[in-house]
Amino acid sequence: MDLKLALSVGLLATSSATPAATLAEAIGADLPELMRLYRELHATPELSMQEVRTPARLAPEMRKLGFQVTEKVGQTGAVAVMRNGPGPVLMIRADMDALPIKEQTGLPFASKVVGKLRDGTETPVMHACGHDTHITSWLATAKRLAAMKDQWSGTLVMILQSGEETGEGARAMLGDGLYSRFPKPGYVFAFHDSASLPAGVIGLAPGYTTASVDNVDITVRGIGGHGAAPHATKDPIVLASRIVVALQTLVSREKNPLDPAVVTVGSFQAGSKHNIIPDEAKLQLTVRTYKPEVRRMLLDGIARIARGEAISAGVPDERMPIVSIREDQHTPATLNSEALANRALALFRTHFGADRTTILPPSMVGEDVGRYWLNDPSIQGTLFWVGGVPQAKWDSVNGDTTKLPSLHSPFWAPDAGAVISTATEAMTIAALDILKKS
Repeated sequence: MDLKLALSVGLLATSSATPAATLAEAIGADLPELMRLYRELHATPELSMQEVRTPARLAPEMRKLGFQVTEKVGQTGAVAVMRNGPGPVLMIRADMDALPIKEQTGLPFASKVVGKLRDGTETPVMHACGHDTHITSWLATAKRLAAMKDQWSGTLVMILQSGEETGEGARAMLGDGLYSRFPKPGYVFAFHDSASLPAGVIGLAPGYTTASVDNVDITVRGIGGHGAAPHATKDPIVLASRIVVALQTLVSREKNPLDPAVVTVGSFQAGSKHNIIPDEAKLQLTVRTYKPEVRRMLLDGIARIARGEAISAGVPDERMPIVSIREDQHTPATLNSEALANRALALFRTHFGADRTTILPPSMVGEDVGRYWLNDPSIQGTLFWVGGVPQAKWDSVNGDTTKLPSLHSPFWAPDAGAVISTATEAMTIAALDILKKS
């Protein structure tokens, strides 16, 4: 729905909507209030696992709608349950954390928040991934489904999840008894705003949609000394450089070219002065794959290459590189359940039209939502995408989004009205389809 049209509808209609009103009109009636909430959330972002204000702000709203709400699940998450007769259990998830980024959008409600990282370092904070649109749509969907209780039967479980950006949130909620303390879902839906689609267009990838993500640290140890006497040292900078280059052969020469993967060295830190060869260098890597066996091959290969290059350089056994895989930060790939994804895709095409629905290729970004149905055949889950690129900007680059801000950019400013209204409408019709009365 066009934002101006939605706003005008909102001024003329009540938020409860009349029986004759369409779903789009009812969402349009809610939109002015929702946009106020969105701007509030955007201006007050919270870092991963530090989300305190956000769930406290949303929990009372959900209780007003008739949900039973439990806060502080998985540290800072919230779970809202509405039982509405016999039927399936559907879970709808929204993530709520922001990023340590200084906002540069120029929006009048831009974030000026300064937070603290876990090591105490102060940092600007911004909703640079659009989770503020996710939270707002989550409440909007709850409001629509609560108003339409006569049209569905079953149990609705809606969760606000913390720590998606760090890969901790889904694990924390599951570890805190999400499926034992609350109804276990048979279906899970989530959406993410997209910087690769025009505003209001829905994208869905049956099968893999986001990648497995691993953070790997390598401490390359050498023997330091004077820069004028390199022969008396084992230079860790040269050794680390050799490791960086050799790592690329894992993708280019050891992996099946039909299996996507990325090995990126994002940080290389060593040394303190021009004429000092240091004792060690530190590398930080991100490793991204889809298939578990490809992930294992790459992680094993990283350790092998690091050790092999050190042996080649003559580093003694007691100074071999230390390779640390941050298992606590691992995010598994999100594999959309094929049956549910195709069901949703057909539903969206029928409801929105083919011009607003597309099949997307998999992405190498990470998302921990797949944990909710990973390795559990009793649960079907799907993550879909809602375009956020303002139409004028999309047209100005002829759809070449490499020329526009991406997710996690300090300049990312989606067409929030289009994202929120489209996502709410899509999530509501998907929920009604799953929970439809026999």
